[in-house]
Amino acid sequence: MVRVISGIYRGRLLKVPRGWKGRPTGDRVKEALFDILGARVQESRFLDLYAGTGNVGIEAVSRGARRVCFVDQNSKAVQAIYENLGFLNGDISAQIYVIKLHVLRALKLMANRKELYDIVFLDPPYEQGLEKPTIEIIGNSGLLLPDGVIIVESSKREVLPARVDNLMLTRQHKYGDTLLTFYSFKT
Repeated sequence: MVRVISGIYRGRLLKVPRGWKGRPTGDRVKEALFDILGARVQESRFLDLYAGTGNVGIEAVSRGARRVCFVDQNSKAVQAIYENLGFLNGDISAQIYVIKLHVLRALKLMANRKELYDIVFLDPPYEQGLEKPTIEIIGNSGLLLPDGVIIVESSKREVLPARVDNLMLTRQHKYGDTLLTFYSFKT
């Protein structure tokens, strides 16, 4: 069971499609993530990459994000995002949109549109090596604002670099098998 844990949609249950092989971010990890981000989420531009069910981005909407973009290439995941967004019924002030493309292609498209984000969350399939190339594109594309943050959800067995081009690892937190890694531009 996946649910919204805080904010205006607290307690709403989210759908996970049958036969979908992804793993939604668990409540414990999601709660820790948003506790760390705190008030930074309010009025933010939030990008949810490898979005799956939209669990994390919907939590950002519930907590007051101004704009949320969900990106996933899987048809079942995108359908679940739309279904999960259905309970909002237009009763939100956030601008929300979904892109059905491979994340690396979507990032290039968004960079061409000159989109900007305060918070970028990525939860790629574990142990496929997608973290570093995704971070590189974000860091070099102009998508992340100078004081923005990238958060990577990965397996604790993943070894993520301390530096990716001009982005530095600033903190890590382990929750069971899950690792949250935070990157920001070096100052």
